[in-house]
Amino acid sequence: MAWDCCIFANLKKERLYNQHVNLPLLKNNAIELFVKREDQIHPFVSGNKFRKLKYNLSVAKTKCYDSLLTFGGAFSNHIAATAYAGFEQGFSTIGVIRGEELRLKENNSTLAFAKSHGMELDFVDREKYREKDSESFIKELRKKFGNFYLIPEGGTNDYAVRGCEEILQDQDEDFDYICVAVGTGGTISGLINSVQANQQVLGFPALRGDFLQAEIRKFATGSKWKLIRDYHFGGYGKINLQLVEFINQFKRDTGIPLDPVYTGKMMYGILDLVEKGYFKSPCKILAIHTGGLQGIEGMNQVLKRKKLPLLA
Repeated sequence: MAWDCCIFANLKKERLYNQHVNLPLLKNNAIELFVKREDQIHPFVSGNKFRKLKYNLSVAKTKCYDSLLTFGGAFSNHIAATAYAGFEQGFSTIGVIRGEELRLKENNSTLAFAKSHGMELDFVDREKYREKDSESFIKELRKKFGNFYLIPEGGTNDYAVRGCEEILQDQDEDFDYICVAVGTGGTISGLINSVQANQQVLGFPALRGDFLQAEIRKFATGSKWKLIRDYHFGGYGKINLQLVEFINQFKRDTGIPLDPVYTGKMMYGILDLVEKGYFKSPCKILAIHTGGLQGIEGMNQVLKRKKLPLLA
């Protein structure tokens, strides 16, 4: 897989398709729903992580960096994707991991994957991790690890947003709504910058709190967007029986797997809003599948401990 500034040389465009979701709820409300299968871009660097890393890795190569450093938590899609991308492209990688206690958890599938692809893991306590954006903490990290190309937590920066602006294509111009899960705000910013004048972007935050509005405005230039805050299920990484059953049923009905942190909550929210009459019919909705399926294995470990059904 090439990571040039241009279009990735080996990207199989035929795999990037909009899959129609055929459910009675949608048909009864005269609403067409499609899922853009960004999860199928790459087996290990999928969805928005592929988009966010595209230009960051190109810049790192252009500036002759040998190593990448970034941040993430226990089941971070970004950590896994950066580790594999670095491995594939000849960078050494460093992951600063939130939670010193994770050092002893050898059964963490995400961190094991990252380590197996050469990522050096640096575990810090949660209080220290809050300083990750501070100049003093970055200076400490450079003293410890030497010179590195810094990629923020979740991968969001100007280069990441530029990559996410390429998600929507000409074939997507006839959709009325573009829906996406929201973490750090980079993906939705790219979508906001690239939608047509007749389209609205709806973001479904996976985190609690009001800070996302300001974060998105740092990168987004458009005004046709709104955050739907009612479907975080308690906050980042939180899950319950209702969400597990929904994700499993959706996969049985459509054949589309959803992750429990982002796309599962987004899709639950979309269908709940359809049922509540939020969307004016007839209309067409495009939901962006941002990947993250690697996190299912780790979440199933949590569900098993809680004696809840597992994600299929």
